[in-house]
Amino acid sequence: MTEQYEVVIIGGGPAGLGAALYTGRSMMSTLVLEKLVVGGQLTLAADVDNYLGFDEGIMGPDLVEKMKVHAERFGAVIRSEEVTDITVEGVLKTVHTGSGQYSAPIVIVASGATHRKLEVPGEKELSGAGVSYCATCDGPFFRDKRLVVVGGGDAAMTEGIFLTRFASEIKLIHRRQGFRAQAIHIEELRNHEKVEFILDTVVTEIHGDKSVQGVTIKNVQTGDERRLECDGVFVFIGHDPNTGFLKTLLAEHAGGVIPTDMNMETDIKGLYAVGDVRKGSYRQISTAVSDATVAAMHAERRIKTLLGAD
Repeated sequence: MTEQYEVVIIGGGPAGLGAALYTGRSMMSTLVLEKLVVGGQLTLAADVDNYLGFDEGIMGPDLVEKMKVHAERFGAVIRSEEVTDITVEGVLKTVHTGSGQYSAPIVIVASGATHRKLEVPGEKELSGAGVSYCATCDGPFFRDKRLVVVGGGDAAMTEGIFLTRFASEIKLIHRRQGFRAQAIHIEELRNHEKVEFILDTVVTEIHGDKSVQGVTIKNVQTGDERRLECDGVFVFIGHDPNTGFLKTLLAEHAGGVIPTDMNMETDIKGLYAVGDVRKGSYRQISTAVSDATVAAMHAERRIKTLLGAD
């Protein structure tokens, strides 16, 4: 049996909860579907120091709880289910999960993205305790600290440049000699007095008890291993948008980012993409909530045209 809502939101992170707040305040029946835990990657953040209004910072899980309670206060229903597909018939979109299906004229995709991991010992254990995937989020916590940056693309270079504002020294580790990044970013980082490039090298282990204390690195050409002492490891080897379930509806974008217009709407009327899944996203809490606000406010107007109320 298909349950009917006016809005179905896929993803329970800041983007999804932000959208649910606004659609709920607009008196639209709203369902939020989250496959893992409400809050997404924000639940792994030990400290959030770049979200307006919390001048002394706030723990990630605490901020998640505040967002969840706020969205539920305005009627959002939150369920733990994984979306497997979306189909469209007329103006209605049907969201399929392993437990059932839900129909609505408005669907907001806020399923986020997953940072690619090194998949080495110590990474999972020290995530949020020195292992980070966001310089903008965590860089200020590493003032005058020794950092390792892993990656060879634009993200590694630009985030590495940002980290030079805080770190006392940075070792950039890349598995080959060549880079995917733009030359201007490479040269800016390479020429910085705080930065040393260590190429043809991978990180094989991250060490530390309660926080990062060092890494083991291995030269892929010689096989030689050694330990580097450091206080933090920033990993920038890419991220994968959680959009594989769009295989039927947007096959060309399934597994990738989704292009939208300025209202966060896709080419399909009533289907929106916000936060990390949207093409051009800055992948910040504040921009995710901003995307969600725009989408939800536009959706309130869009639903009237879809249902012929205008």
